[in-house]
Formats: sequence, structure tokens, C-alpha cells
Amino acid sequence: YFVNSVIITIPTVIGTLALSSLAGYSLAKHNFRGSFLIFALFIAGNFVPAQILMIPVRDLTLKLGVYDTKLGLILFHTAFQTGFCIFFLRGFIKELPHEIIESARIDGATEIQVFWKVILPLIKPALAALAVLEFTFIWNDYFWALVLVQGDESRPITLGIQALKGSWTAHWNLISAGSIVAALPPVILFFMLQKHFIAGLTLGAVKE
Repeated sequence: YFVNSVIITIPTVIGTLALSSLAGYSLAKHNFRGSFLIFALFIAGNFVPAQILMIPVRDLTLKLGVYDTKLGLILFHTAFQTGFCIFFLRGFIKELPHEIIESARIDGATEIQVFWKVILPLIKPALAALAVLEFTFIWNDYFWALVLVQGDESRPITLGIQALKGSWTAHWNLISAGSIVAALPPVILFFMLQKHFIAGLTLGAVKE
């Protein structure tokens, strides 16, 4: 169960940050028709209650053949979390001085080079903050794992702990130990990225 959670969470966080940083850069620094509408759609998706999506998402995973698989959870979490991350990163990137980007373009840098060598280094604190938040949310997810997974092969640790509780008896000592083990990775990640996490949340809060 622990390995399943690692397999599900890490690719999801990486995919979400990659997609949202690219989209956030495009929406923040490129003016094109429909950009605000696209951004509004990403924001609107964050206000849709998860319970409303339960049956459509389950039917979609069945049609795609990814129901009861780790890939299904990875795809769903990546799609579901990208909207919030784009909202977060767009605001962060929009505050960056546009002159830096223009200087790189004048020096002959392509858009990919501008993103990779200029934007990414500047938004590392924001990416670290998002990585901690997204890792914690996806690692601790119980609802969607319950909806999209049935067998033990793809069951994450949140469902694995619940499986220790039987119909008539419960091994509370094992449940307590499993809960501690399940809580350790997000805590460890937070302390590893604590400096960047706090910087990402507070950058821009005080103007000189």
C-alpha cells in the first residue's frame, strides 16, 4: 500500500507542476484571444463539488480502461489539481518583471529557453510550496481512492489502513502504527522544503 501511494503521488505531483507551470507562464505573459476565458474555466473547475464528479469520473475511467488502476488515479489527480496550480502560478509569474523576459528574447532565446532558463529559476519557491501542498493532498486522499479503486493491487495506503478494520474486530495497534507511517512522508517533505515553502507563500507580501 505504501509503495502504491508513492507510485501514485510522485508522478502526479511532477505532472501537475509541469503542466501548470507551462500554462501559468502562457496565461501570465502571453496575450492571446480567449486567454481570460481559459483562465476563468480553470478557476471555475475549482468550485465544482467533488461529489458531483463522482459518477462521471468513474464512468470515464471505465470507458478509458483505467478503472481500478494506479494510472487512473494518476490521470484524475493530475487533471483535477492542475486548475488550482495554474491559478497559483499565474499570479506568481504575472508579478515577474516583463523586462527580464523581453531581454532574454532580444538576446535570441526561444520561448522554451525563456521558460526553462528564466521563468523556472524564478518560480522555484512557488513550485516548492505547491509541491508540498499537492503531495500532502494526493497522499492523504481517501475519497477518490475509494471511488476509483477496488482491488488491493492499486490500493493506496489510506485505503490500506481502512482495510485493517474488519467487520467484527479492529487491530487498533496496527491501525495506529499504519497511520503514523502514512503521515511521515508529507511531514518529511515539508521539513525538507520548509525554507522554500515559506518563501513561496510569503514572497510579494511585503514591498520595499
